[in-house]
Amino acid sequence: MSNRQKSILTADADALRRADDVVGRLGLPNEGIEVTDPGTAEVIAHVPDVGRDGITSMMASADRAGASWARTTPRERSNILHRWWELLVEHSEDLALLITREMGKTLAEAKGEVKYGSDFVRWYAEEAVRAGGNFQEAPDGGSRIVTRRSPVGLSVLITPWNFPLAMATRKIAPALAAGCSVVIKPATATPLTTYFAVQLAREAGVPADLVHVITTSSSRTMSETALRDPHARKVSFTGSTEVGRTLLGLASERVLRTSMELGGNAPLLVFDDADLDRAVDGVFAAKMRNGGQSCIAANRIYVQDGIADDFVAAFRQKIASVRMGHGLSEGAHLGPLVSPRAVTDMEAIVAGAISEGAELLEGGNAPEGDGSFFSATLLDHVRPDSAISGSEIFGPIAAIQRFTTEEEAIQRANDTEFGLAGYVFTESLDRAFRVSDAIQCGLVGINQGVPSNAAAPFGGVKQSGLGREGGSEGLEEYQNIRFYNIAAR
Repeated sequence: MSNRQKSILTADADALRRADDVVGRLGLPNEGIEVTDPGTAEVIAHVPDVGRDGITSMMASADRAGASWARTTPRERSNILHRWWELLVEHSEDLALLITREMGKTLAEAKGEVKYGSDFVRWYAEEAVRAGGNFQEAPDGGSRIVTRRSPVGLSVLITPWNFPLAMATRKIAPALAAGCSVVIKPATATPLTTYFAVQLAREAGVPADLVHVITTSSSRTMSETALRDPHARKVSFTGSTEVGRTLLGLASERVLRTSMELGGNAPLLVFDDADLDRAVDGVFAAKMRNGGQSCIAANRIYVQDGIADDFVAAFRQKIASVRMGHGLSEGAHLGPLVSPRAVTDMEAIVAGAISEGAELLEGGNAPEGDGSFFSATLLDHVRPDSAISGSEIFGPIAAIQRFTTEEEAIQRANDTEFGLAGYVFTESLDRAFRVSDAIQCGLVGINQGVPSNAAAPFGGVKQSGLGREGGSEGLEEYQNIRFYNIAAR
């Protein structure tokens, strides 16, 4: 581990002050669930701990507001969403400071998330006026078939901690565009960004009771109460496959509509004919973005034999140049992990991989000091049958495996119960499509490490989930389809 990686850059005092000013403007209570800065281990806020009765009350309130919202015109909803987007852009600096303070990612990455998260609101402001429908003649000519779309109704949204703005807007915006009301439960580690974003939505004209934020110390109480509530019509969840299975079981009791974006174990394939510089940069982005704390992070990096040595050497230089620090420190490339438990998990993953034959080239430990930091880590010669190959790392550990043939790479890429994202680096157009078609996943990045886009459908196959978010498909998740059969004269 280099000396540069050992030192932790401290937060800029002025940036901390500005971030805490944003927290202060949220009007939160002085007691309740603690929210901690993972870069300093400091408690920065408290949020309400809502119990069963409070959840029930919010569900009823949102449902009542939803009845009026469903009767608004698509243009009315579109105008309000456009205004919300404008406010998000106007407050982009405040949002980025807040994301970094409660989640830990660097300010530069937080600004990127604000842009990404805001794009969902703009996209669904535009989609609101394209709600869909169809008219056709019945095959026997005896009638006319008309289909139309209507809002599903009260939607229960449950979001993770790793992208606190983007995961919220990716769910709230299509729900509102479709004419639905919402209760949203953010992760207890990162609720502040959601509170701020919803405040801005209300300033934009979203009725106060239409969107409720629920923070609670008992996720089980929240899920059981909300999903069994008679007003609930849909649940959308982003998180682990294990929790997703539990929610699907609860949703089945009342046959709720479901969208599930669950765990990932993304394969990334670098072929001999890849552009080396582009592959190194792309793999670094796919692996180290958000400190590796992303469901689509490159989890298993397969590099073909002919390019492997050169790739590993170049990638090692890039890893060695990473500077760790508080997300509000100038010059930091890698912020803290979300919690001390995450650091412990990374230590165990690295130790396990080494015990199973992997070679540690860079990083691999947690530096001393406050905060939940773990160094950017590079492992080479990882065995295909090792534990690290079968688990979602969710941290800044790049695990390199080597392969010889295309068929071998595809077989190993698909040797998982998950199927969220995959990546392919090659200069051959034929191979790019051939391999992308063969990988069992919901989205593929070809010669790039950040494939997500608000205009595109995001979701997985196999144990990685159901449904899609983003794109026109994301609006359909919040719509019912009804058809009218009109007799022909």
